[in-house]
Amino acid sequence: MKTNFSPFITFLAAGVMLCSSFIAQAGKPLPAKKQPNIIIIMADDLDSRQLSCYGGQNLRTTNIDALADQGLKFNQIYASEAMCVPTRASLFTGLYPARHGSYQNHKHVYDNLKSVCHYMRDAGYEVALTGKDHSTTPRTVFPFRIIKGFEPNCVSKTDDYFLDSVKQFITQKDKPYCLFIMSINPHAPWTNGDPSEFNAAKLKLPPHWVDTRVTRDAFCHYLAEVRRLDNQVGDVMHMLKETGQDENTIVIFLGEQGPQFPGGKWTCWDYGQKSSMIVRWPGKVKPHTETEAIVQYEDITPTLIDIAGGKAVKGLDGRSFLPVIEGKQQTHRDYAYGIHNNFPEGNPYPMRSIRDTHYKLILNLLSTKDYYIKYSMNPAKKNSVWSTWMARVDTNEHARFATNRIVHHPAVEFYDIQKDPWELNNLAGDVSYKELINKFTAKLNDWMKQQGDKGAAMDVPFERDNK
Repeated sequence: MKTNFSPFITFLAAGVMLCSSFIAQAGKPLPAKKQPNIIIIMADDLDSRQLSCYGGQNLRTTNIDALADQGLKFNQIYASEAMCVPTRASLFTGLYPARHGSYQNHKHVYDNLKSVCHYMRDAGYEVALTGKDHSTTPRTVFPFRIIKGFEPNCVSKTDDYFLDSVKQFITQKDKPYCLFIMSINPHAPWTNGDPSEFNAAKLKLPPHWVDTRVTRDAFCHYLAEVRRLDNQVGDVMHMLKETGQDENTIVIFLGEQGPQFPGGKWTCWDYGQKSSMIVRWPGKVKPHTETEAIVQYEDITPTLIDIAGGKAVKGLDGRSFLPVIEGKQQTHRDYAYGIHNNFPEGNPYPMRSIRDTHYKLILNLLSTKDYYIKYSMNPAKKNSVWSTWMARVDTNEHARFATNRIVHHPAVEFYDIQKDPWELNNLAGDVSYKELINKFTAKLNDWMKQQGDKGAAMDVPFERDNK
């Protein structure tokens, strides 16, 4: 009987070819993992302690809280200089103010620097910005692609915005994107939103404030802009979900520095320097988590580079905290450093600071002078918050303390931040803290030397240019 083997041979040959194909594929490198898109939403002059996810009691910030529920909340993030332009320059360059050159407000960075635009572009990203465009000069240092949509002028009386251009940008398919959405809320003049949402009499005021009717009314207007900020976050998140990009997009929320109330912005106190950051990264970040790792704005660009798969940039002051985001490390920095140069917002009044998670040291380098800010402490503005505080100095002990604390800084301030988070009890004169103060002072002086920080000599008038 003749047997026909041809079908069997054909089947065997096909099997061999299939196995060979699998073996060949196994020898090839796996395709590169898709780079995540990145959106950074940044507030403007935000008192981060007003966010309900950070313990705020005056309003429920539902959309920002939702980010915290879905991501990692940083409890120890600090602006190295509590004013808009230096903070943003530090964010974009990864350098401390003395090294990037924008160590006074409205002073441009040095024109020989590179920024997040160059570093992320080298990693294959399209880098863009919409909204407040401070610290985008000179364009050679900050060549952002500018997207229309959000208001660029922080002192605009309106904050109207639209998402059409932003939506068009994020749905481009050729490259991953790194988009900075820079809100102007809640920057003064506090003319946006609905202040009638808040009952002025029931607001919980910061303990270093003087309780006046004007103060409470101004706070209602301020909180109305915090509400606007929260709504903007919600609209951006809705857009991501609508376009199907919410799962492959990292969303980072940043609070910038503190508010334009007395003792906040333009100081080295936590009411100026302490910020907020939430990182939402589906599949990477464990939801509803938080960290006490100390980070600064200078660390953000190195972290973005790390996320993008780029090479670490030598010479930056910041360093990546990606291991903290991934839950592989619980700490990042031993200390956070601070710098303040008062001109042109007032008379020269330089300050320097250093802190860990327990203690904080502030050196006031011209403490024999009076501290003054032209926006919030102008005596000609008779019905300002500050003027109503000063009007009570002669009759109210707390008003005397609160105003004197701001105008007359001692040469040295030292605080137990854990026991005294509002920095109302200066321990500099307590001999039991002398050794700690000496240790912190030595560390701060070493940092200033490393930075080329000349102290009071930096806080001098400068010529503004129009590059």
